[in-house]
Amino acid sequence: MALKIYTKTGDAGSTSLIGGTKVPKSHLRIESYGTVDELNSHIGFCNDLLTDAFSKKQLKEIQDRLFTIGSSLACDPDK
Repeated sequence: MALKIYTKTGDAGSTSLIGGTKVPKSHLRIESYGTVDELNSHIGFCNDLLTDAFSKKQLKEIQDRLFTIGSSLACDPDK
């Protein structure tokens, strides 16, 4: 059973970037870091299926870079 969280602030279709800047949920930045996160998840799944140490290391490096990209996208570029 999923636990529901209510902040009682309402979002009015917006979300906050790291640093507090509000943007619409439809903002390209939100879509972008969501897509990067999904890609990272799929790579992690593939990594679990591999047995080759070299390939696993390469995928781990790609994941590390994707985490950095995702965190950059989640930040307000003006702050």
